[in-house]
Amino acid sequence: MGFTPLAGTRAPVRVWTDPYTIEAQAARQLRNIGALQWVQGVAVMPDVHFGKGATVGSVIAMRQAVSPAAVGVDIGCGMSAVRTSLTAADLPDDLAPLRSAIEAAIPVGFAMRDDAVDPRRVRGLEQSGWDEFWRRFGTLDRKVAQLQTRAQRQLGTLGGGNHFIEVCLEQGGPDDGRVWLMLHSGSRNIGKELAERHMAVARGLPHNTDLPDRDLAVFLAGTPEMEAYRRDLWWAQEYARRNRAVMLALLCQVVREAFPHAGYDEPISCHHNYVAEESYDGVDVLVTRKGAIRAGKGDLGIIPGSMGTGSYIVCGKGNLDAYCSASHGAGRRMSRGQAKRMYSTADLAAQTAGVECRKDAGVVDEIPGAYKDITEVMAQQEDLVEVVAHLKQVVCVKG
Repeated sequence: MGFTPLAGTRAPVRVWTDPYTIEAQAARQLRNIGALQWVQGVAVMPDVHFGKGATVGSVIAMRQAVSPAAVGVDIGCGMSAVRTSLTAADLPDDLAPLRSAIEAAIPVGFAMRDDAVDPRRVRGLEQSGWDEFWRRFGTLDRKVAQLQTRAQRQLGTLGGGNHFIEVCLEQGGPDDGRVWLMLHSGSRNIGKELAERHMAVARGLPHNTDLPDRDLAVFLAGTPEMEAYRRDLWWAQEYARRNRAVMLALLCQVVREAFPHAGYDEPISCHHNYVAEESYDGVDVLVTRKGAIRAGKGDLGIIPGSMGTGSYIVCGKGNLDAYCSASHGAGRRMSRGQAKRMYSTADLAAQTAGVECRKDAGVVDEIPGAYKDITEVMAQQEDLVEVVAHLKQVVCVKG
């Protein structure tokens, strides 16, 4: 499809959807971002929608600056997936016991573990770096010092909202029916606590007083505030990665116990709320992806739909106009409140037919109808990624 420029911005804002379909609040956010003096350019993904602080589905390249709101509060949120040796024929007709076993092994919602995860007791989990990782907690913002025990007990837990764990079947191609395991989660409460503290600090800095939106306050390179944010940011991004790694290993163990002959390929993992140091046209920039994955040439990524519509494993094409990025999912087309007012539990049951999942009022806000059509989103970014596999869930665990 290619991009369309968004008119009326200082820095180039390139949009991978029809700009006229972007909700007014989100379009205003994007123009405010494009007006910032530090912004080199913005790439807007087809799943774009209004977000707190900065637009979800935005990729922002800044010179010598970074906006914590352009990352968001769930630092390092992202996806992990692994293809198994199982096929649809291996699965039983009744998948409720498998969902119950997953929920028993991995705390969801506000739940946390009784004790911190011991990596040595989790089969298939990387063993390196854990001691050094937790030692670095002592270097974080001193206001979160009392949260270490909570952070340790939340590691390897799913959380709520749009986070999920799924068992999926590959659709079409030579591996039709192959079973995949997939999950979506981030840095839990500790990432949120760190993000909110730094966002508050940024809003109070003198150079941010005349911004079009105070939520877009930035830290500048070479300042103590930037150094402190980057320190906490890198740690939280690693926490999110390790959190998903723990859950994926536990998920594999649950499946292995149900199907002892199960084998696993190399896992795929990608952040979609994070910062990276990159270079474009000879300019070093800090790239914030809020609701976007890196899609450099050959990069494998995961783009989920909703809890009833399936997901995609993709390979990046390295499109420089998009800062080597692609969408992070379908993107919401209505707020959670709107979804609850518009849909009922009967609608949820109908839209998730054939999926073993919760179908109660507590997850109506996650109904597929609240999200954009994932097939349309994928069609709009054919120049960003190539589809490797199309997956359809048969089990979905929500917080």
